[in-house]
Amino acid sequence: MTNKEIAKQFQFLGNIMELHGENAFKIRSYQNAYLTLRKLDRPLSEMDEAEISSIKGIGKAITGKILELLESGQMATLERYKDQTPEGVQEMLNIKGFGPKKIAVIWKELGAESIGELLYAVNENRLIDLKGFGEKTQADLKQKLEYYQKSRHLYHYATILEEADTVKSGLSDLLDAQLEYTGALRRKANTLSAIEILTSAQSEEVSAALEKMEMEDVKIGEGSITALTANGFPVRLYLVSADNFGSKQFRFTSSNDFLQAFIKKYEGTDFRNLATEEEVFSKVSLPVIPPELREQDWVLDLAVSNKLPDLITEKDIKGVLHAHSTYSDGLHSLRDMAEYSRDQGFEYLGITDHSQSAFYANGLKEDRVLQQFAEIDQLNQEMAPFKIFKGIESDILNDGRLDYPDEVLAQFDFIIASVHSNLRMDEAKATQRILTAVENPYTTMLGHPTGRLLLSREGYPLDHKKIIDACAAHGVSIELNANPYRLDLDWTWIPYALEKGVKIAINPDAHSQEGIHHIKFGVASAGKGGLTKEMCVNCLTVEEFGHFLG
Repeated sequence: MTNKEIAKQFQFLGNIMELHGENAFKIRSYQNAYLTLRKLDRPLSEMDEAEISSIKGIGKAITGKILELLESGQMATLERYKDQTPEGVQEMLNIKGFGPKKIAVIWKELGAESIGELLYAVNENRLIDLKGFGEKTQADLKQKLEYYQKSRHLYHYATILEEADTVKSGLSDLLDAQLEYTGALRRKANTLSAIEILTSAQSEEVSAALEKMEMEDVKIGEGSITALTANGFPVRLYLVSADNFGSKQFRFTSSNDFLQAFIKKYEGTDFRNLATEEEVFSKVSLPVIPPELREQDWVLDLAVSNKLPDLITEKDIKGVLHAHSTYSDGLHSLRDMAEYSRDQGFEYLGITDHSQSAFYANGLKEDRVLQQFAEIDQLNQEMAPFKIFKGIESDILNDGRLDYPDEVLAQFDFIIASVHSNLRMDEAKATQRILTAVENPYTTMLGHPTGRLLLSREGYPLDHKKIIDACAAHGVSIELNANPYRLDLDWTWIPYALEKGVKIAINPDAHSQEGIHHIKFGVASAGKGGLTKEMCVNCLTVEEFGHFLG
């Protein structure tokens, strides 16, 4: 091990001990050892025990640990603390400017055990009231977390899209050539590895443009160029001729599964040297399949029978469902959320603050439910024809019950039933828990069914078919939570839900006014599953939605 690698081990030991509230003197000695060891000119591996212990500030105990590292590559004390600390919490210690004391508060008080869970908590404003935090600290931490996530190999669609638009715009200004998104980005995949762009520009032109845009790590390959944006996002440009643009766009846009199914179905057909994608589909007498549907082979049968769905668009959404206010853990007041929704052109807002068991999110006790109802009534008189519907995001308790007695549940216009706690049940228990909630006559909608956080936390195991079948039997719709860290229900289950007649609600789960715009990402994901406006709950007008609720 090098001196710097050994020093890093002591830095980590000091941090993880501070996380656990250990002796401050020992912590300081390990942090000082880090500073000393990393500056040594001579390798520690070339020193004997006496030489190491003679280094200023390096006593007998630290010398012993250095020898441990040199001999085995591990330090028993550090390994002991690692065993007591979730891997995700250990990873938080790598975030610059986010110290062990703050991590300890988040771990112990919020129960966040991964970067993704922490970032989601930040987006739900759950850190503001914690000791040592506040709105500015939370905003600063959000920036740090998002930067940290950018260094990983996969990115949320929402995270990469804004950067992609900047890159594409910059290239368009510099290149007189065809330029289009391709790959997973064009398919609007939930997560993706790079910004992929197809262009008819020449290699030299593209290289010069990237240089002017101050791109980093530019590498020229055969038929492609890769680079990194100044913000660290990977970019992959495919270089093709104009007369072959359509053929290549079809190839690079399609997922491997879709492409192989297409080639097999039309084996022997020559799709080379076609300038547009329309020509590709026309060659086999098919309508153009939208890019977001080119994931799986089932769409081919629809295309052949001319039954491609007319995909939902953002403009089709008439109302905002699943939104939080300052009554629970939202950043803006009920009035602010309602006025903003109205000003964005929506006809209604379904307010769904957290229920009483969600103590971590300032969930509403019964008296505060009634207080909110009174304010809603007042605002509805003032803001008509815009309407606020009285909803709640009710926690599904461990046994599947909803979070209030029936006499309280009956007073809501609609109820989103969601799991927020005890996420480690096995499939049978987790499925039965949700089935019980779906069977409750007061449940209108099942919220974020698996509880997943993309790139951070897998959803709990569920028998999706059983749950969708139960929703069909009991007239319960299913949420596609549009928060880009969730996008749950996963789009792959939308075709089965539609087959069973179960409607989908595209819900922003907005914890701020800006969060309402997450609907955009829900629409993108829903389109991948073939959702139409006819099967989306909040494509209903305000009158239709009122009738839908009965």
